[in-house]
Parts: sequence; structure tokens; C-alpha cells
Amino acid sequence: METGTTGGAGRPDWVGLPGGLLALRRLLLVIWTVPLAAGTALLLGLTAGPAWAAAGAFWLVLPAWGWVLLGRNWRSWRYAERADDLLISRGVLWREQTVVPYGRMQLVEVTSGPLERRFGLASVQLHTAAAASDAKIPGLVPAEAERLRDRLTELGEARSAGL
Repeated sequence: METGTTGGAGRPDWVGLPGGLLALRRLLLVIWTVPLAAGTALLLGLTAGPAWAAAGAFWLVLPAWGWVLLGRNWRSWRYAERADDLLISRGVLWREQTVVPYGRMQLVEVTSGPLERRFGLASVQLHTAAAASDAKIPGLVPAEAERLRDRLTELGEARSAGL
């Protein structure tokens, strides 16, 4: 993608998140709900009888429902680099779009926790003077996160020098 460009009719060129973030979140969903279902079934089976053990299957509905919701949420995340600012859009029911002017950025950092590193992911965190306006782009490939950090830092320095 060429940065700082807009699509047809003046619309920005949006970039979605790679699939690794979706895979990580779905794995965490399964890791938390399957043992919960098994524990509930075992506990109810031992204390209330085998018929009640089937109630543990309730927790297996959660991953099926969450699987779909996580996919919709992941598809909603996107960002676009424009000439003067960075746009971050997310949300399914409540759409949220954040506009971060390059000249207002004070710090751009790339973070990657143990699970993110295992899945080859990193997040870009943008800090501005107003704490409420800090923005984050999760689940990027580390090379893209570093490229974005370097570009945003360069643009931020250039724009703030003109203030």
C-alpha cells in the first residue's frame, strides 16, 4: 500500500489486520471455555447426579457464539495513513473511528507480549498529549508494526517541528 493516499472519491485506503490476531483470540476462547465446561459437568455430575452433568454443555455454546463474534470484531479493525493523520476504525455495533494527527503524537511504541510473539504479532500504541486520545492497533505483523512506528515517528517529528 502506498501511504498517504486515498481511494476512489477521496476515501482513504484502509488496511485490515492479519489473521494471526483472530487465531490467537479464538484459541484463548477455547482454552478458557472447554475446561470450564468440563469442570462444570464434573462438579454437577458428582454433586447433583449424572443428568445434571449435561448442564456443563452450556459452556460449549459460548465458544460457538464467541467464534462468530470474534470474527466480526476482527474484520471491523482497520487503519489508514493519510497525508496529515492516521485513522483507526473498529467496532461492529458501536463503530468507533479515531483520528490521530501526526503533529500531536508524542510517543509511538511497538509492544508484543508472550502470546503475541508466539503468533508472530505486535501492537502499535500511539500516545498523544491528551491521555483519552491514545490509540492502539493490535495484531500487526512485527515488520509492519515497526514500519508503521518508524513512519509515524518521522511524520510526527516533521509535523511538530512546524508548530
